[in-house]
Amino acid sequence: MGGGHDTSLWWRDIYALCREEWFSDHVSRLVGNGRNTLFWVDGWLGGEALSVRFSRLYDLSLDREVSVSDMFHGGWGVDGEAWRWRRRLFVWEEEMLGDLTLLLQNVILQVNKDDRWLWILESSRVFSVRSAYNVLTSQPPIELPVAVSSLWHKNVPLKVVLFAWLLFRDRLPTKDILHRRGVLDQASMLCVSGCGSTETSNHLFLHCNRWIGTSETAPFYVSDHFNQFGLSGGISKVRRSIIQTIWFATVWEI
Repeated sequence: MGGGHDTSLWWRDIYALCREEWFSDHVSRLVGNGRNTLFWVDGWLGGEALSVRFSRLYDLSLDREVSVSDMFHGGWGVDGEAWRWRRRLFVWEEEMLGDLTLLLQNVILQVNKDDRWLWILESSRVFSVRSAYNVLTSQPPIELPVAVSSLWHKNVPLKVVLFAWLLFRDRLPTKDILHRRGVLDQASMLCVSGCGSTETSNHLFLHCNRWIGTSETAPFYVSDHFNQFGLSGGISKVRRSIIQTIWFATVWEI
């Protein structure tokens, strides 16, 4: 698995996840011949990509997608021919290049071995969907805010818009809110449907199977559901507006 041009489209899709922090924190790059590892972009030398650690040199480089193999064989010493710059380096940039070449000094490529990623969550060091799923589901959910402009629709009554606004801000008088306000005691916080869960806005509108009548996987927060539901209409503003109007109507009916 790698980011080089010779890899399959499937592996390139997986490789693109390296931009995601949750993924990059659990992989490491094992360089063999260096042909399938990007010198600047891949985190092959101590984890963090050289484009980040030496961002100034990366910005000045004429070949940002050069492989480790090409750099090695081109000569990556201070005066090596592998370095190609947009202009002559300043003194402080040359010092930065010196620091980089010191890191490269002890790198030895193995011509008979391919480059590969190691997935540190498995003892086999091979990526698995199961371990990735476990990582994602163990992380606390992050609520994405709803853009204020997306709340206002000429076809949606003002009272419905205000209701949705209170819902997104968790201001509806659900039992958990009433408990926090001292209106109800802790024993009275259970969902009105009798499912046994605490009655919150997110639970009532997304996760209560007895009330909603479905068992499909839903976003944790109502605001996330609104954002995702609206995106299902595509990029057309008209279609997105129609889809969001359906969402408003459904939530108001519930």
